[in-house]
Amino acid sequence: MLQNIIICLIIGYLCGCLSTAYFIGKANHIDIRKYGSGNAGTTNAMRLLGVKAGLLTFLGDALKAFIPILLITYVFFKQDPNVNLLALYTGLGVVVGHNFPFWLRFKGGKGIAATGGVIMAFDWRIGLAAFIVFVLSVVITRYVSVGSLLISLLFPIGVLIIYPGDIHMLLVSVIFTVLAFIRHRTNIKRLMNGTENKLGQKVKVEEK
Repeated sequence: MLQNIIICLIIGYLCGCLSTAYFIGKANHIDIRKYGSGNAGTTNAMRLLGVKAGLLTFLGDALKAFIPILLITYVFFKQDPNVNLLALYTGLGVVVGHNFPFWLRFKGGKGIAATGGVIMAFDWRIGLAAFIVFVLSVVITRYVSVGSLLISLLFPIGVLIIYPGDIHMLLVSVIFTVLAFIRHRTNIKRLMNGTENKLGQKVKVEEK
């Protein structure tokens, strides 16, 4: 069991290290980590490079979680009785790789698009609920960070409801929440101070 968990974490981490925002930034002749918020993720890509770049970043980051989880679930470990747990560990590896890619000196994104891909691949029911919560919260507040934090909270709640009694899966899902809050700590401070950027605000491409 431990060996399979380690394999899934490694596979996930390597997939997560594929930084979509970084590649899109380079295609536009910038290192996205040096501009705007310095975050190699969907929101920063959208604010710096436009809606198309943001959508491509989101899609790439979600797919790099979605695809390996499907492979783990339906190809590599489909006969394993703990396949759902292994899928979660794969997703955890993806988010850690996205947040801390070794080849970019561990400076990546905040992991929300990747987490969304994990949730949808893991259980579409939780994924659908997370999508609805994210959209409604962003529409109402116009803060992407609020939607991001809410879906990270929804993940373990969904696991608790749909997979009652599976403490191991619950604990792993809680790690996603902890990682999201750690990566959003500056956003949380700005939300409390009323200085958080709202959806649609553009950021000048000025190097830090």
